[in-house]
Amino acid sequence: MKQSEIKELSIADLKDKLGALQKNYTDLRMAHAITPLENPLQLRSLRRTVARIATELTKRELQ
Repeated sequence: MKQSEIKELSIADLKDKLGALQKNYTDLRMAHAITPLENPLQLRSLRRTVARIATELTKRELQ
């Protein structure tokens, strides 16, 4: 998810998306610990997307 797409979402949408992505990241991490993923770069991109959304939420709360 690109930063421009994240900026268009509302705070409620961001929180919902953040929860879903964090759960997805945890599931992928556990699956990778048991059996290596076919594409381990998914973990990196998902982690960075979670960070982008969390940063945007923090930025909006401080304004």
